[in-house]
Amino acid sequence: MNKAFVRESDASDDDESAGSGGGPLPAGARNYITPQGYRRLRAELMTLLDVERPEVVQIVSWAASNGDRSENGDYLYGKKRLREIDRRIRFLTQRLDIAEVADPSVHHGSDQIFFGATVTFADARGEQRCITIKGVDEADALAGEVSWVAPIARALLKAREGDEVSLATPGGIEQIEVVRVEYPAPGR
Repeated sequence: MNKAFVRESDASDDDESAGSGGGPLPAGARNYITPQGYRRLRAELMTLLDVERPEVVQIVSWAASNGDRSENGDYLYGKKRLREIDRRIRFLTQRLDIAEVADPSVHHGSDQIFFGATVTFADARGEQRCITIKGVDEADALAGEVSWVAPIARALLKAREGDEVSLATPGGIEQIEVVRVEYPAPGR
C-alpha cells in the first residue's frame, strides 16, 4: 500500500531512540548526567542548531532552485539529512530539559558507591574490572562506562569498599566484591 494512504515513514517516529546512543529511561526515573556529559550534549545541540542545520538548509535551498527535484541528489539527500538533524535536535532538547546534573566530585573521598563513581570490583575467580557509573546519555561501554540503570550499576549502588554484592547474570547469580571506589576531585 502506498505510504500516502497510511501513516508510515522511512524513519522511526520514536524520538527516544533518535541516534541517542542512550536509550529510554525507566518509567519515572530521573535523567542523571554528569556536568561534563551535560556540557557535551549541550555543545552538540548548539553545533546542530548554529552550524550543521543552517549549512544543510542552504544546500537544500540551492538544490531546490536547480529545478526538477525528483532526481536531484543534493535536494533529496539534503532533505533526508535535515530530517535526521531535526530529530536529533528534538531528542537532545527533550533530554537536556529533563536532565538532572549530578556532580560526582561531591563524594570525593567517600568509599560508598553513588552516581559518578569509578568502581574496581573482583569476581569469584579474582578477576578485576573497573567501571565508571554515568548517565544514560553519556555512558560509553568501550571506555568502561556504564549507565546507572545497567544491572551491574544497580547491583553496586550504595555498596562500600569491601562489600560483596550479588549480580544477576545470564549464567546465574554471581558474587562480586567491591575493591576500590573513586570519585573525581572537586573542580575537575
